[in-house]
Amino acid sequence: METTAREFNQQSARILAAAEGGETIAVTKNGRHIATLVPAHRAEPPSPFPTDPMGDEDDLPLFDGPPDLSARADTLLAEGFGL
Repeated sequence: METTAREFNQQSARILAAAEGGETIAVTKNGRHIATLVPAHRAEPPSPFPTDPMGDEDDLPLFDGPPDLSARADTLLAEGFGL
């Protein structure tokens, strides 16, 4: 089935019912294919976490373990309490 974005907006209940019935719907806007609506049982579940990299691995910071903040934390606490 194919529908325009305007038809999808105006008749979404009917179009969603068709998808629920197993039909795949192509949505077009100004003659361009912009989306495909597939039945839920055929779709991949969305990932709760981003899966695309945000840069090259060479740009990633290296961590050797937790930093020792004890000296600085003591100083900050002392300053916070006016000592």
